Amino acid sequence: MNHQSYLDPPLAGISSGREVYFLARKTLLDGPVLGRLLRKLNVVPVDQEGTDRRALKALLRILKAGNGTVVFPEGARTRDGKLQPALPGLGFVIAKTKAPVLPMRIFGAREALPRGSSRLRLCRITVVIGKPLHFTEADLQPAGKELYQRLSERVMDAIAALQLD
Repeated sequence: MNHQSYLDPPLAGISSGREVYFLARKTLLDGPVLGRLLRKLNVVPVDQEGTDRRALKALLRILKAGNGTVVFPEGARTRDGKLQPALPGLGFVIAKTKAPVLPMRIFGAREALPRGSSRLRLCRITVVIGKPLHFTEADLQPAGKELYQRLSERVMDAIAALQLD
């Protein structure tokens, strides 16, 4: 899913139709109210200082157990409302788990709760869900950073193709 707003995770979870896990910046769990709420949900805290191996191992375990996760290939909320380039992390996860990916694109969440704002605005928000992406053994060769980036870009291309009707 593209990442526009703090509204994206709950809206993605509701739209997916199943129980899912979320990656969340570790510092979000520091607050007394939000932190307590996030700890009760299926949140995997991520330390954004370098590669968080603990979070990565948790994510791999979750997916290998057949559970779903919401991952934002862009890595952070957009500043300008446009889709951002994909980071290779999602590609690494795909290569290690062979998990299918359900592309989702959200429209309107940035207008409802822009980055840097704590004020919710009423507006239409739509989540468009694409067809699952499946990956063959041939898709996952050869392993390495170029492959991980290519897989992440394939997911972002599928997200970009999703439009409002």
